[in-house]
Amino acid sequence: MTEVRGPAPRWVIVGNGENRRVGMFAEAAVTAGSAKPRVLEWRDVLREGGHEFAADEIVRLDSPGENAEVDRVLRGVPDPTRVEGSARWYVRFLEAVRSLRGGVRLDDPDDIAVLFDKRLCHERLARAGVPVPPALTSGTAAPVGDWSEIRERMREAEMARVFVKLAHGSSASGVLAVESTRAGRIRATTSVEITSDGTLHNSLRIRRYTDERDIATIVDRLAPDGLHVERWIPKASQDNRSTDLRVVVIAGRATHVVVRTSRAPMTNLHLGGSRGDVDAVRAAAGEHWAEAMAICERAAACFPGTLCVGVDLLPVIGWRRFVVGEVNAFGDLLPRLTGLPDGPAAGLDTYTAQIRAARDRHPVASPTVSSRSMAGCAS
Repeated sequence: MTEVRGPAPRWVIVGNGENRRVGMFAEAAVTAGSAKPRVLEWRDVLREGGHEFAADEIVRLDSPGENAEVDRVLRGVPDPTRVEGSARWYVRFLEAVRSLRGGVRLDDPDDIAVLFDKRLCHERLARAGVPVPPALTSGTAAPVGDWSEIRERMREAEMARVFVKLAHGSSASGVLAVESTRAGRIRATTSVEITSDGTLHNSLRIRRYTDERDIATIVDRLAPDGLHVERWIPKASQDNRSTDLRVVVIAGRATHVVVRTSRAPMTNLHLGGSRGDVDAVRAAAGEHWAEAMAICERAAACFPGTLCVGVDLLPVIGWRRFVVGEVNAFGDLLPRLTGLPDGPAAGLDTYTAQIRAARDRHPVASPTVSSRSMAGCAS
């Protein structure tokens, strides 16, 4: 067995300590031979205005979500189910990220600034030649102000079906899948609920709005936070359910894939989506599977300072073409999923795979191994 000398790697997780993300990563780090990671709470970073890490601490940023106190500070709204406040969240979260100093960083602040703005992310991917859906709002040149402007630009671009997304949203918050007909009828599918007092809330139930006044109400309320509008790509299906892929890319390699299927346009698991069959997808894609994984790796290469991203890959009907819908900074929460059997993380969960990749990339993350034990490994 390998004999390890010297101090174990010193991991720090910036996150919400009660979150299962933090617990799962900490468990993986200890199992891999590291000391128990130190947890720096996001609420303390926000309260204290920053933090400085020791030079030999390996710093992993985790999601600030699922904590009501942190959410209230970042978004400035009292109810965590409220949809509004994402622009304020973006500004305050970036300020918090940039207030962290020192250490060995696995998440680049400039990358994060782009990853959490769908318009900037779309532009960066498109410029790199990564296939993405055509969009009305790529980059900073073409913001939209309200529903009437979106309707007009949909007509001009001949986009009858679009996704309207919060530029700084996540987990399908504020997303509307909009369909229009030549006769002028409009339908929007979304998890946004208009409550009796007129406020907008995220719901776990998908609903459809056919009254354009309701759709305009939602869009006009969300527009000040910034919107991204892109063509609704007709996705391939599995078992008659709309299908897409979450592909985790670690240190430049596609390592883990989960298939997400749904009868609704949004495949998020918390909105009723379910996991599909990866082997069936690989069989359907055939010789195009390698290109699909290469597309995800090209998307991740647009964020070279970040060790791990989650790429949402949209298979077009027929399984012969793929486009990237989004790239996620915190897209690695895939419990019980191990790496692709023919990939560099075979048999490993996403967190263990990142720990190993960090050791390869950053020498400070690797304990010293004796020459005697190395010789024994080679025999």
